[in-house]
Amino acid sequence: MGIEIERKFLVKNNLWKTDADSGTDFIQGYLTRAGNCSVRVRIEGNKANLNIKSATLSIQRQEFEYAIPLDEARELLDLFCLRTVSKKRYIVKYAGQTWEIDVFEQDNDGLVIAEIELNDADEKFVHPPWLGDEVSSQPRYYNTELAVNPYSQWHDRAD
Repeated sequence: MGIEIERKFLVKNNLWKTDADSGTDFIQGYLTRAGNCSVRVRIEGNKANLNIKSATLSIQRQEFEYAIPLDEARELLDLFCLRTVSKKRYIVKYAGQTWEIDVFEQDNDGLVIAEIELNDADEKFVHPPWLGDEVSSQPRYYNTELAVNPYSQWHDRAD
């Protein structure tokens, strides 16, 4: 069993772009998000995977991920995922840590989230100058929720 320890933050400015890689396109959909887990199909550039993640409101969750053929991922998305989440992910190194910056597209356009994976829930890290409010415990910022309640439909957006 894999354990993911991840914290999520809003991004308050574009200063991160200076240190970012060229980015990778993502499209993902959810086969199920009921009960105590979500099952996701994701295309990441030219590779694909199936991911099972526990549905807990915590920075620490169980996660399993398996590579699958790209053509099968496309078929699963087309057949079983009514809504998908599209984003471009950039990798940024800051103070010895790796950040993933997700710039959402389509129905979630305008939303930018920074994520950091940690080895321990209490691990300390330096907050970059582009980091905004933490949203780790707010379900509406989870990709599973963005698939069904996209950012473009929020009435209380912080644009």
